[in-house]
Amino acid sequence: MLQGASLRVACAFYTGALRSKLQVAAGPFAMSHPILRLDPVPHRLSKSRYTAGVQCHKLLWWKVHEPNAVELQPDKVLQDRFDQGAQVGALARDRFPGGILVDLPYYAADERVTLTRKLIADGAPAIFEASALADNTFVAVDVLTPQDAGGGFHLTEVKSSSSQKEEHLQDVAVQIHVLERSGIHITGADVMHLNKECRFPDLTNLFERTDVTELVRPLINKVSWEIDKQSEMLDGPLPDIPIGLQCHEPYECPFMERCWPKDPDHIMRLFNIGPKRGCNFLATGVSRISELPADQKLNVTQKRQIRAMREQRIIVESSLATALEAFDCKLGFLDFETISRAVPVWPGMVPWEQAPAQFSYHEANGDGTYKHAEYLAEGPKDCRPELAQRMVDATRNADKVATYSGFEKTRIRGLQKAVPNLKPELEALEHKLIDLLPVVRDNVYHPDFLGSFSLKYVLSPLVPELTYDDLVIVDGLVASVEIARLLFVAGKIPQEEHDRVRQDLLNYCERDTWAMVKVLEKLRELAG
Repeated sequence: MLQGASLRVACAFYTGALRSKLQVAAGPFAMSHPILRLDPVPHRLSKSRYTAGVQCHKLLWWKVHEPNAVELQPDKVLQDRFDQGAQVGALARDRFPGGILVDLPYYAADERVTLTRKLIADGAPAIFEASALADNTFVAVDVLTPQDAGGGFHLTEVKSSSSQKEEHLQDVAVQIHVLERSGIHITGADVMHLNKECRFPDLTNLFERTDVTELVRPLINKVSWEIDKQSEMLDGPLPDIPIGLQCHEPYECPFMERCWPKDPDHIMRLFNIGPKRGCNFLATGVSRISELPADQKLNVTQKRQIRAMREQRIIVESSLATALEAFDCKLGFLDFETISRAVPVWPGMVPWEQAPAQFSYHEANGDGTYKHAEYLAEGPKDCRPELAQRMVDATRNADKVATYSGFEKTRIRGLQKAVPNLKPELEALEHKLIDLLPVVRDNVYHPDFLGSFSLKYVLSPLVPELTYDDLVIVDGLVASVEIARLLFVAGKIPQEEHDRVRQDLLNYCERDTWAMVKVLEKLRELAG
């Protein structure tokens, strides 16, 4: 079977032989009409472009006409997702023995199509990245497998998610449309995704498959119409599309900042409103919080927010002092950073499980000063036993341990399973945890919270002298990606960069716990 360099040689040969033809003969898969275009076509669609257009035509227009836009350049978090998706795709191919990869760059679409036809004609048991071009739309199928002597094929779409999702169906639908228009008959389709029950180190059941043959049928009938609409739109100016739910679903649009107003009074700044409810308000003509009708049903926190915005001052409830009484003890402050890998890496982990790999801990000495303990994993080995022991030792003398949200409690419960010999100590620590977030949410609102009670949104208005501006890493998702990079590709990172990133991570996690210290101090001042 052809692989690697041999594949490229074969591709070059067959491309030369077929470039003058519009109809490609492939035995029982011969096309009945000349729809294969071998010359570059402006605004050619692809699977990713098509699905972007289904979400929003303006999004597609920008992706096609401004491909180098800064919003489209992947940041570290998105690039990590791409890399993990590629890893999942490579592992999925191992489930199809004898399969052959169309190992050519995507810009060589015509050559990819030609080679795919050759592999079909040769009876390849599975073709990875099988390519087809029809209706000015190019697709590369993750896995294409012949089903029977009658010429049918099965399409498999590989996803790195832990389940089959609604948005996957548009991916499959456009692929089936293009393949069928190319003369390749599809008898069935499935989504191959990660299995939630798979646990490291046994990866034999890493994948499961969900049949979507019937689910995509209604969508396939609309693909031709949608392709025509997208192509027509791309030939014109930037379409005028009002903001709405499509900005958030199924994926948050990278061009959000271009379209959405930065008004602190915008309806989407209302606490806990969510995209669907917020866009429902927009559809009724309510675009600002101040435009909400007087009889609008709101929860207590939202009413407090509106009052603070109307009066342009911080609102402090009389109940704050009582809420803070639980923190009057020998108190510590704990924060985790985690790794999350599509393919699990440590014993007992499932796909995308968040496993602690770093913590920061501040503890009050009783005289206005604080001691600090911290831990950051080194190397690819399972760090959880060492992390858990260090954390148990650091928090042993505290009466209560403050966190911000229930994230740390969930992770500690996970550690009880991962490090069973420390389960009693970890259970004791879990019972010490006390959450600072609801104290803020239920008792305080500053107009500059902008509808959010995340630590960073709360910190600046309450403690303006303490910020994250001097740090390199200022986001938990970036921290997670950087930790994973240090742990699993450390040998490829220069030592100077490794040391620098490690210190950046330590600085970030320490700032999170110190921020809790200062927020609590401010809350006590407000209560007094």
